[in-house]
Order: sequence, then C-alpha cells, then structure tokens
Amino acid sequence: MRYVASYLLAALGGNSSPSAKDIKKILDSVGIEADDDRLNKVISELNGKNIEDVIAQGIGKLASVPAGGAVAVSAAPGSAAPTAGSAPAAAEEKKEEKKEESEESDDDMGFGLFD
Repeated sequence: MRYVASYLLAALGGNSSPSAKDIKKILDSVGIEADDDRLNKVISELNGKNIEDVIAQGIGKLASVPAGGAVAVSAAPGSAAPTAGSAPAAAEEKKEEKKEESEESDDDMGFGLFD
C-alpha cells in the first residue's frame, strides 16, 4: 500500500510516470525502507497506465463488493414466505440476548471500576 500511495503522490505532483528512484525518494523522506521486489511490481503494473483510469476501474470494482450488514438473497417466489416467518424468531433471540447481557452487568456486586 505504501508503494501505491507513493506512486500516487508522485503522479499527483506532476510526474505522470514515476520511476523506482522517485518512489524511493518519497519513502525515504518519511523513513520507510523500500522493498525492491514490491516496488518493481507496483511500477510494472502501473507503468504506462493513466492513474485516473486505474482509479475509476477500481471504484467500479469496489461498487460490486458487498458492504455493511445487508445480505443479498436471491430466492424463488415460493420461498419468500418461510423467510418472512423466520424474522420474528430472530427478533426473539435478540431480545433474549439483551436480557442475558443485563443480568451479566449485575455481576459487579455494586462495585464500579471508577468508584
């Protein structure tokens, strides 16, 4: 990641095709020692490519990655009813977990950490 960030910094500074020397100079300025194998890999992958296009492609790929707690489920029309029926059971389990958590908080026997 540090090599990509350095490459992007060099490109942002006006160098459309940063070399290994340019990236090493950036990394050395903040006290990071460069690994030549990784550095050459980044340069070979990005050499000759327009950075804006690479970023746009990456954003497109990230858009397809699921994020958060939502789960996409593709189900047949007939199976929608059982899924809806299981939702109340999940809600009951959450209520039970909340009750258990409140009982556990009573285990401090009246003593608080900062009392």
